[in-house]
Parts: sequence; structure tokens; C-alpha cells
Amino acid sequence: MEIKRDLYLTKLIQSKENGLIKVVTGLRRSGKSYLLKTLFKTHLLETGVEADHILIIDLENIRNKAFLDINYFIKWLDEHIQDNKTHYLIIDEIQNIPNFTELLGGLVTTEHLDVYVTGSNSHLLSSDVATEFRGRGEEIHLYPLSFAEFCSVYSGNEVDALQEYITYGGLPYVHTLPNDEKKSNYLEQIYRSVYLRDIFERYTIENPKEFQELLRILSSCIGTPQNANKIANTFKTIKKLQAITPKTIDNYINHIENAFLLEEAQRYDIKGRQYIGNLSKYYFQDLGLRNVILHFRQIEETHLMENLLYNQLRMLGYQVDVGNIPIRTTINGEQKRSNLEIDFIVNRGSQRYYIQSAWRLPDAEKREQEIRPFINVADSFPKIVIVGEQMKLRRDENGIIYISIYQFLKEPQIVLN
Repeated sequence: MEIKRDLYLTKLIQSKENGLIKVVTGLRRSGKSYLLKTLFKTHLLETGVEADHILIIDLENIRNKAFLDINYFIKWLDEHIQDNKTHYLIIDEIQNIPNFTELLGGLVTTEHLDVYVTGSNSHLLSSDVATEFRGRGEEIHLYPLSFAEFCSVYSGNEVDALQEYITYGGLPYVHTLPNDEKKSNYLEQIYRSVYLRDIFERYTIENPKEFQELLRILSSCIGTPQNANKIANTFKTIKKLQAITPKTIDNYINHIENAFLLEEAQRYDIKGRQYIGNLSKYYFQDLGLRNVILHFRQIEETHLMENLLYNQLRMLGYQVDVGNIPIRTTINGEQKRSNLEIDFIVNRGSQRYYIQSAWRLPDAEKREQEIRPFINVADSFPKIVIVGEQMKLRRDENGIIYISIYQFLKEPQIVLN
């Protein structure tokens, strides 16, 4: 089963021979090795690069153990750079080499060499690219399969495809498995043996049971504003678990984000034009992993659709915040302050969009509820309601766009320039 990852392949192509080390980061098992060793290699061959100018070293293969010695690595590389043409070096699981940053520091200045690497989450994260390579590295972050990529190899209709996708997520191998039992077992296995292990290897987790309970709390509350104090109070109500401090919870959430399991969407006061630091929303980069943490007990389409749309927008390169609009209302002659929420404020450069996620719009009352925040935004940026059912794209009298989630996920350029 070959799945095209054109979004990321294009980024690699655009970064060829730019003098930087291309570091492909992302969730384990999301397809980083396949992107480089299959899709990018195929592109190079098809564009005329000679096969012996593509040098691939898989450091998880026991046969390549000798490459863990930097001196051997450099000697081998010198022998394989044959002429003045560009040689493309792809190193999979670079973290297996002791002091790999020292090696990469030498490679980036090597003539006629263009370097691409992947690495394990427990040793090579987004923060490492910024600090370890100090301007010599470029991060290309790979997300699990998008819905459109998943549909390219799914044999059923798009309604069934969406249910499959929001249940088991976008890790490529999951969708090669023949039934629900094998899919859920695989997700359970890699969650415990890969993702948790990565975090426990890199960080000192003093309360492993509480750490896993934190993951369950965050999984249960996608789309709900949270902060460390609020979560700490939740721990006080759970028997057989000790209370942990808000500072520890903040640290644990940072670890989970660094492992690419989770992303934070901050709240932004649209009228005050400032971030509100007291509450954030958290979304999982893969819905299958989120669901397995809860043993598939909370498959609520409303929240999963919101998480799915967040991931789609991030894949497309947008900064995504949660919109907050303070308003005043008069009730029985008394003025009261309240807040309206816009699910997503979407920014990229000078572009901005306001987006609401609505699983269903059964009547005029629900429609008015969804667009009320838009009406209270005093600017002309596009406003979009994405609906979780099949429908034709349309605009209402306020200029608000309504689009089906199926069309948006497959053709986002229709409403996002």
C-alpha cells in the first residue's frame, strides 16, 4: 500500500540543497522513514539523480552497527562522495550515534553533501532542532495521515471513512490491519511500548500512575478549556492517586507535547487583541492514540471533529488559537458580562479566518448559536462554519460560509487561500 504524502514531499523538494540539515520530526510510526527512504528517494531518481549519489543509512538495522563509530562514518562517507555533483545523505534514527550533533555539525559544512535525518522522539524533538543545531537545521514536522491521505487508500464511502478515521486515527500501519480488534491491539501496544517509554526514557517521571491519569484526563477533555490548577483539583477527587502540584502538571504536559502526542491551542481575546493565559485547549495529534488511552469509551463525534479540524489546520501550516469575545448583555435591566467562543482563529502571515466546528445544524436555533460569536466580531476576515454532514457549500446573508467537513478536509483551498 503506497500512500502519497505530497504536502511533506513538496517541503523536502523546496528545501533541497539549501545548506541546512533537514530534520524530519513527528510522532513515532507516522511515516518519517517512508517519507525519506521511499518517497523522497523516488523523487530524486525520477529527477535524474544517480542511484549511487543517494546514500541511505538506517541506524536501526543491526547490519549498520559500524556507523555508530563517528570515525568509521566519516571515512565511509569520504569514500562515497565521488565527484562534484550533489550527494544526498539520508540518516534514519540519527540519535543512535553518540554525540550525533557533533557529527551533524561536521556534515553541514561538507561540500557536495545535502543531509536529511529522522530521529526518535525521546532524543530528537522540535526544541532540539532549535538549540542543538543553532540555525544549521530546518525542521519539517510530519503529522499522521490526513483524512484526504487516508481516503486515498480506503475502499469504502466517505461517511464510513470518516468514522474509521476518527476512531483509529492516521498512523499508516493501523490501516493495513484487517479488523477492529487488531487495530485497537496495535494502538494499545505502541502507546505503552513506544510513546510512554519514549517519555519515561527522556524525563524523570516521579508519579507514573498520575502521569498516565493526566493523559486520560486530557483525552477526556479535548475541546474543553483546561489549566494546571483545574486539573490538580481533579486529581484530589480521584481515589488511590496522590494529589500532584500544578507545577508538576505543567511539566508533565510539556513532556507530552514534546513527544508530539499533544498540542496546545491558546485562548485569544479578539477585542482586546491579546492572549489570555489562564486556560488553554489541548488536542491530540492522532485520534487513534487519544481513543486507545480511553479504551475507546468516549467516541463523541462533536469533540473528535473539533480535534480533527485542528489537526488539519496545523498540517496546512496555520497558527491556530481559540477565540474569546467578551460581551455585555442586559437581563432584567441589569448588565452582565459574559464570553462567546470561536473554536478556531486561524492565522498565517496576513491571512486570518474564523472557524466554527458544528457536528450538526438541525434547526435555526442551533445555527444562530453557532454564528452568534461571528456577528460580534467587528472585522471583515472570512468566517466559516464547518458542518459534520454532507451538504453543498453556501453563504448566508451575513457572508458566513457553510461547508461540509468532507469537502473541507479534501479541498480546503476552496475556503482557505
